[in-house]
Amino acid sequence: MDDVGKPAEELIRPEAGGLQSSVLVLNRLYMPVQVIGAKRAFCLLYKDSAEILTQEQDRICTYDFGTWVELSMNGYAAKNELEDFVHTPCLRILVPRVIRLRRYDRFPKRTVKFNRRNILARDDHRCQYCGKRLPPSLLSLDHVIPRSRGGKSTWSNIVAACNACNTRKGGRLPSEAQMHPSHLPAAPKRNPLLAEKVSQRRYEIWRQFLGGSGGVDVR
Repeated sequence: MDDVGKPAEELIRPEAGGLQSSVLVLNRLYMPVQVIGAKRAFCLLYKDSAEILTQEQDRICTYDFGTWVELSMNGYAAKNELEDFVHTPCLRILVPRVIRLRRYDRFPKRTVKFNRRNILARDDHRCQYCGKRLPPSLLSLDHVIPRSRGGKSTWSNIVAACNACNTRKGGRLPSEAQMHPSHLPAAPKRNPLLAEKVSQRRYEIWRQFLGGSGGVDVR
């Protein structure tokens, strides 16, 4: 996919909230490949690298950037809590939920990326020892079997933990510390961040495109 271009950066000026929205990206074959921010999506649309897909009654319709701007300005959708907009000095544009790349036909990933963000999402941002649900800044990652005891950095050996529990457990085995994860850690079948998005009404259009695409990257 193309890099962010300066002309689009100059055109799209954010209003709080709109550019923080997520957009599902499909390849040329209508297969999901990624979730990106609205700012990135508008850059792709402005450079004609992608088109917008919407559901209107029982069919899928497509729009290019120019037509989408006209529709937004003509009241194509009434603003409510399920819709997001961005504003320029003279335009008010509805943020699309799905775009399709015109010249990208690679297949989507089938594995979920192993990283901190996905581990915390998999564990519902809860310490797996005390059960407290906390913001990411107050959570750490704990090796169930410590690295000093041969534990690996894998889906099945790392859990979210609050700082207090992580410190209390230290380098001990669960049996030694009498601290066992509330759920058996394992690799998720679907990107947990994606599951969070799909559960929201504003992103329900994604469901008909996702199917079993568990490895779609979320950015």
